[in-house]
Amino acid sequence: MKDHQHDDAAHKEHAHAQPTGEHAGHKGHDAAAPADFADHTGHKGHEGHGAQADHAGHGEHGDHDDHGGHDKHAGHDPEMFRRRFWLSLVLTVPILYFSPQLQAWLGYTAWDVAWGRWVGPVLGSILYFYGGGPFLEGAVREFRHRVPGMMSLIALAISVAYAYSLAVSFGFPGKPFYWELATLIDVMLLGHWIEMKSVQQAQGALEALAKLMPTTAHRVVGEKVEDVPVGELREGDVIMVLPGEQVPADGVIVSGRTTLNEAFLTGESKPVEKQAGDEVVAAAINNDGVIQVKVTRTGEATTLSQIMRLVKEAQQARSRFQALADRAASWLFYIAVVVGGGAFGVWLALGQPFDFALGVAVTTLVIACPHALGLAIPLVNVNATALAAKNGVLVRNREAFERARDIRVVAFDKTGTLTEGRFAVSRVAAAAVTEDELLALAAAIERQSSHPLADAIVEAAEGRGVQLPAADEVQAVPGQGVVGTIDGRKVYVGRPEWTGEFGLELDPVRAAVATAEERGESLIVVFEEGRVLGALALADRVRDSARTAVARLQEMGVEPVMITGDAEAVAQAVAGDLGIRRYYARVMPQDKARIVRELKQMGHVAFVGDGINDAPALVEADLGVAIGAGTNVAIESADLVLVENDPLDVVLALKLARATYRKMVENLVWATGYNVVAIPLAAGVAYGWGILLNPAVGAIFMSLSTVVVSLNAIALRRAKLA
Repeated sequence: MKDHQHDDAAHKEHAHAQPTGEHAGHKGHDAAAPADFADHTGHKGHEGHGAQADHAGHGEHGDHDDHGGHDKHAGHDPEMFRRRFWLSLVLTVPILYFSPQLQAWLGYTAWDVAWGRWVGPVLGSILYFYGGGPFLEGAVREFRHRVPGMMSLIALAISVAYAYSLAVSFGFPGKPFYWELATLIDVMLLGHWIEMKSVQQAQGALEALAKLMPTTAHRVVGEKVEDVPVGELREGDVIMVLPGEQVPADGVIVSGRTTLNEAFLTGESKPVEKQAGDEVVAAAINNDGVIQVKVTRTGEATTLSQIMRLVKEAQQARSRFQALADRAASWLFYIAVVVGGGAFGVWLALGQPFDFALGVAVTTLVIACPHALGLAIPLVNVNATALAAKNGVLVRNREAFERARDIRVVAFDKTGTLTEGRFAVSRVAAAAVTEDELLALAAAIERQSSHPLADAIVEAAEGRGVQLPAADEVQAVPGQGVVGTIDGRKVYVGRPEWTGEFGLELDPVRAAVATAEERGESLIVVFEEGRVLGALALADRVRDSARTAVARLQEMGVEPVMITGDAEAVAQAVAGDLGIRRYYARVMPQDKARIVRELKQMGHVAFVGDGINDAPALVEADLGVAIGAGTNVAIESADLVLVENDPLDVVLALKLARATYRKMVENLVWATGYNVVAIPLAAGVAYGWGILLNPAVGAIFMSLSTVVVSLNAIALRRAKLA
């Protein structure tokens, strides 16, 4: 927090009254935001990232292939499955046409050609190795890592069906399974294609971010401007950004004034005014002015690249629920093999034909494929992290994000989080003139000052549309304020005590003085020789969104708490304004973590902070939330990072965590419940009632379960987070 950083007053010759001393000249966050993500690429310290080394280079799901085989698509993409599906489907048509079983069922006779009996074996072999290739490769990887899972089940099912059918074609007694084999492979390829398309769409946030980066930049060298690839930019280079162009690298404006569209970063479509000294981030769109920017970060160090990295890590990070699902998928392999083998033996013992018993076994293996179970959690994860990033919330620790559903207390830092971290005029107390005249006189003098309070007064006057008169001979009076001449008369703007030097009483603004002292505000008195014109009260501006955030947290059953180093009067005023019942004032940095521990007695606690001294509290909390304009240390200690300094994003994060948890539970219940019912049916327990599934129907049911889980995960995008 910045509650104790009161270094401005010592550097200014403009000593306005500071009743509490807590806010003296606080500068807010100005150019801090993008820098917070710099030098951030090497982070490995969070529990949610413990398996990151194992994830490197893995497939679309982001899960390593030695946990339930969920990285079954390593090296594959949706397009590959699409191609194999369509070609396999074409090869399936003649197999179906020449199949004796289908001829008998549908009552037709295939062409009487000599080569007709070889259609099944030949095309079935092509289908097995071409269409079934990805599943065979996945099974090899799973067995190599000694964690058999869904790919092993698929490979076992199609291998048994293929080997048996081929044996029948060469004289072994029985009926071949070529049409079942073909349709099984087709359905599996279609299911994987749909599944990978879903995952790819969920991960589209990263691709969309990557496409935001421009490829060239206008580098200023002396009097010349040269176009260079963005990759050649170095820290310290000066670049020119023209209207309509994107900023190619993070930097600081050195000349020019414009507005930027930073919607990709903040989600806020309203243009942001920028001028010399302001930070700009790569991929922001320059709306109207020509600006020159000194590059501060390039390549992977830019804010955009850091956001992409955090999103990718969060999508790859394994969660507790995912580990549970992976273990269940692995066990399901053994259950399916035992049940399938047992059913095969039982039906043979009951006198059923070999091909009947084998069909039951194959169907059991197919229908037990833990596809839905393996997909249940990862697809929810990638959708949740993509949705969070889209809304300006970066998930750094999946475990903590899952715990967020149980948060009962949210402790906020005050300055820069609940407040804007900069002064604003809170009240105008006019005495001898009107409020607008008072503001005009004060702003005319103060606009030639560099003090933060001066900026607030000028901003208040401009906000009211007040016309400012010309001020001459403006000068600072050390320890008192500023004086200048307006229309031939001297106007003084400064500390209330300054009036005593001119024999003036504060009676006309006595009520304003008392209120300012009570609320811990800074008071500026405007006077001229002979009379007091009025007073201006200034305070750290409370964010409008903070009021909404506090109200929504209370509606959710979460208690908001404020922790600040400011004086009791300041804390009480801000807490009262926001409707916060519990607050802690004059808290030293080292005491924040202790307060968080005490709050844990009320339930799980989230802490929202942005300063170096917030790091211990961020770590101590069940959920540490760093706001985007905070320091690197705060972000490194946090579980979630808010791109904007908006307390409402805390509400969004908690709602998303609860919605994500619900989807995980729903998917796990569906996936496990499906297998509890489907496996006994596939094994033939309902055969006495005329219910028996063949391998192709089993494959359809298995794929349908995958579709249900996928659609449920995708439905997370429609969760009401506002």
